Amino acid sequence: MPRTLLGLSLALSTAFAQGPPPTLTLTLDDAMLRAKANSQQLLSADIAARIAHEDRVQAKAALLPNANYFSGLIYTQPNGTGSGVFVPNDGPHVYTNWATVHADYSPTKRADYQMAIAGEAVARAKVEIAQRGLAATVVQNYYGIVSAQRHYANAQRSLAEANEFLDVTRKLEAGGEAARADVVKAQIEANNRQRDLRESQLAIDKARIGFAVYLFPDFRQDFGVVDDLDTLAVLPAFPEIEGLAQKNNPEVRAAQALVSQETYGIKGARAALYPTFSLDYYYGMQANQIALHNETGNNLLGSSVVAGVTVPIWNWGATRSKIRQAELRLQQSKVDLTLTQRQLLANVNAFYLEAATSNTQMTALKQSLDLAEESLQLTRLRYQAGEATVLEVVDAQRTVVDARNAYDDGKARYRVALSALQTLTGAF
Repeated sequence: MPRTLLGLSLALSTAFAQGPPPTLTLTLDDAMLRAKANSQQLLSADIAARIAHEDRVQAKAALLPNANYFSGLIYTQPNGTGSGVFVPNDGPHVYTNWATVHADYSPTKRADYQMAIAGEAVARAKVEIAQRGLAATVVQNYYGIVSAQRHYANAQRSLAEANEFLDVTRKLEAGGEAARADVVKAQIEANNRQRDLRESQLAIDKARIGFAVYLFPDFRQDFGVVDDLDTLAVLPAFPEIEGLAQKNNPEVRAAQALVSQETYGIKGARAALYPTFSLDYYYGMQANQIALHNETGNNLLGSSVVAGVTVPIWNWGATRSKIRQAELRLQQSKVDLTLTQRQLLANVNAFYLEAATSNTQMTALKQSLDLAEESLQLTRLRYQAGEATVLEVVDAQRTVVDARNAYDDGKARYRVALSALQTLTGAF
């Protein structure tokens, strides 16, 4: 009867801890798609890239001629003469209706266009950086939940084993084959496993809450994830990883594009030393009346061309200062590029070592788990035969708990290490 009540209490507490079953089950790909759709950082990077694209369009448009239409009226107070009060005006009313085409050539605008192209490349690379960083975060959170779920399953199994051993010690005590101290020790161990079960459920809930921030536009917790830890991906060879990282790393591309942008920045600053040319073509009318011909039959509709050149002479050293400033920016961007390249190589080596180590350790972790479970079974048999103490059984139970969690954590560690490598190389 006491064991029946204990089992009923355990079942109720477990059901209460688990709560309602999740209504949405996500794979890693599902989680990735949802995170990309709701990531504020990724959306901000994408908007910045779109803004940079519009900067390039505007810079290109500044290189091309533009056309406008102008219509206006100049009124001059009459004074009894043909031109009125203001002598430059040849009548009380001057009507202007013409179309204009304006074009100018400036080396500065050409450099600005090249800078805009490089700036868009920087922004696009930052979008990919945000995507890869988000992917690493999603993988870490995803397998954080998977690992917590496995810990919960391990805790359930360990609790069942602890309760089974508690039942054995009570039966042995009733038959006079075990001391009361053995029952007390077994009961303490069962209580510890019950506490581990509740802590495991808490870990699942906390991991789900943290992950939900990335997945949904509103806050919700009614979802679960698919456990795919047993389908491990193969780690490519290091030369392949290193080659992919050097060819396909967005941080290096962004740094290289920034060097190009600052190089054209120097050209743009130096262009202020050179002359600029402009050309304006006007076609239409500017007369005292709106008509094709005046009273004497002269044509009022015609064209005009105005060409000009502006030669910079003196601006108190501002241009020279801008050139030096642009050269310093280029120097800084080159320093950043070399640092990014060195950091990339360091990260490739460090992340690969992490992935390779976690991959090789899984064999040892699985062997340790098998040995721990075998040791627990043998120790319990020895205890029932009176050849082992209760402390040996409890120690074997704790070893099994640690071995199960370590093996599952090893699998999750390998998956997270692979995702860290993929932030440097892209998918493989």
